Amino acid sequence: MRQLPHPDQYYHIYNRGVAREKIFFKTAHWSFFLRRMKKYFSPDTADILVYCLMPNHFHFLIHAKTKDFGNAVMMPLLVSYTRAVNRDIDRVGTLFQGQYQSKLIETTEQLIHLSRYIHLNPVKANLIQHPENWKYSSYQDYIGLRNGTLPNKSLILTEFKNGSDYASYVNSFQDENTIKSLVFD
Repeated sequence: MRQLPHPDQYYHIYNRGVAREKIFFKTAHWSFFLRRMKKYFSPDTADILVYCLMPNHFHFLIHAKTKDFGNAVMMPLLVSYTRAVNRDIDRVGTLFQGQYQSKLIETTEQLIHLSRYIHLNPVKANLIQHPENWKYSSYQDYIGLRNGTLPNKSLILTEFKNGSDYASYVNSFQDENTIKSLVFD
């Protein structure tokens, strides 16, 4: 399993379904994946700052605390989820397209822009019109509609007056090319 080169850094972690197929087949699968995230992301391994689960992929913005992140978090998360889903829907084989991908986030500007990019994913995919309507992301936690314990919001929200200010920032997004260059260059 891929290891992160620099512990105590911030990363964009993502993966999608094999052949871009769905990774969530039933409502219960979304909830199960979230419970698995809560189990494997621990104070010793990594904090989830932002997350978004999509029908055929996921995004995490994390603060890695161990170089062994792949073996400690991602491998057990993805293997346990795949086994459970395969058993539940009488499916065999891999669910995810290879190993997860990771991009080191080097600046606060990248971190903040990436949070917006991740939270806007379901809007961009035309699944919803407003990010607060997607319950499989951390956005509702950020703007005070839900008081979940999965995301650690403190770092991102220190850049804003409050959740409403963050919502204004997310909703002011205009230029996809600018955000992609900040996040993926």
